[in-house]
Amino acid sequence: MESMFSSPAEAALQREAGMPGLLTPLPDLDRVYELERVAGFVRDLGCERVALQFPDQLLGDAVAVAARLEETTGSKMFILGDTAYGSCCVDVLGAEQAGAQAVIHFGPACLSPPARPLPVTFVLCYCLALELCVKACFEAQNPDPKAVVLLSEACAHALVRALATLLRPRYLDLLVSSPAFPLPVGSLSPEPKPLERFGRRFPLAPGRRLEEYGAFYVGGSKASPDPDLDPDLSRLLLGWAPGQPFSSCCPDTGKTQDEGARAGRLRARRRYLVERARDARVVGLLVGTLGVAQHREALAHLRNLTQAAGKRSYVLALGRPTPAKLANFPEVDVFVLLACPLGALAPQLSGSFFQPILAPCELEAACNPAWPPPGLAPHLTHYVDLLPGSPFHVPLPPSESELWETPDVSLITGDLRPPPAWKSSNDHGSLALTPRPQLELAESIPAASFLTSRSWQGLEPRLGQTPVTEAVSGRRGIAIAYEDEGSG
Repeated sequence: MESMFSSPAEAALQREAGMPGLLTPLPDLDRVYELERVAGFVRDLGCERVALQFPDQLLGDAVAVAARLEETTGSKMFILGDTAYGSCCVDVLGAEQAGAQAVIHFGPACLSPPARPLPVTFVLCYCLALELCVKACFEAQNPDPKAVVLLSEACAHALVRALATLLRPRYLDLLVSSPAFPLPVGSLSPEPKPLERFGRRFPLAPGRRLEEYGAFYVGGSKASPDPDLDPDLSRLLLGWAPGQPFSSCCPDTGKTQDEGARAGRLRARRRYLVERARDARVVGLLVGTLGVAQHREALAHLRNLTQAAGKRSYVLALGRPTPAKLANFPEVDVFVLLACPLGALAPQLSGSFFQPILAPCELEAACNPAWPPPGLAPHLTHYVDLLPGSPFHVPLPPSESELWETPDVSLITGDLRPPPAWKSSNDHGSLALTPRPQLELAESIPAASFLTSRSWQGLEPRLGQTPVTEAVSGRRGIAIAYEDEGSG
């Protein structure tokens, strides 16, 4: 239990303070961190103050990279090493606090557009060997030439392009996706605009649909403890057409496997989370980002959803969600994490939380009776896809719609779910007056109702029931050794 809610006491005593050592040899810094390209980016913008954002695993190289860039550009570099939320998002708030005119993001990135127009460039810091991801791996999973999309982590895009060059003589209907890097400030979108989904761009030919293609994913590493915890692969498996084959290849080991079984497990868990959200009376909306565009509009949309479904919602800004933080809200039935596409899926597969953590898509499916649109049931991992203006947006039906009155049975408890509270209160089908012996509370606060059901409700004031006494001197000292205690 201790390891679930807090670190062991010995961990604080054994932890070594200070920065980690250099991870990359000095001669390789320019190649790994693309310092020549980064220096050109800074000089072209004429920036005097630049923020360098590093994830925790790359902080050992941060000082050396900053010193090298200051030497070559003459600009002042600031290291951002402790983001309040996921390190895959651009920390524009931290950069603005340092007065930075641009941000250079190092390491894995979700490529979500920032909430504020600040120049950003990405350095993915990953090198792969093509020899371990040879044609044989692809051909073993796709023996017949057919429509296939090559997918990869953003850092492995160069490998996928080289792999496509080797495969195209045989596989003519081969589509190569590319990372959907945010467009520079003030630039125009390309024409024709490619399909953008899952944080990637797909150059589809006219008349073709993405649902017609199978998928081959290149990503992961042998250092990953569990591939099921990879949020990038999870969002692809959830959103890809169920009838199309999907396989993956680890470039570090060359191991390939069919991902059909894993996709089935993820979809089954998604259906379970939707049922939990439908049964919930109290929903906690976790603010998981302040730097991704349209997060305020998405929060308002989720609050409208819960209100329309007759649920009560609380907005919680707690930083990164942990079991210890969320255990302070036992009256909340489910939590919904409003974060970037990778951050929203990261805690779902963890079993250490008392209550499940949902993505915004699960809440949309649970609270909107008109969801999903006919003929289309994608698992949307980015909250922007749920907002007005998106092709996937489904407006709430009007209050007089029959969709709100459709009988619904919980697949978890087996009970019949009641209609929303506002629907019951506005029902004028019966005009008969029923006398009541006393006044009843029409609406209660869920937190207060939960408190009354607990056996221990905290300290009782007992005003006027205890005698008045004079103040006396208390104990002196610290908890480990009070003055009135013996040394033994």
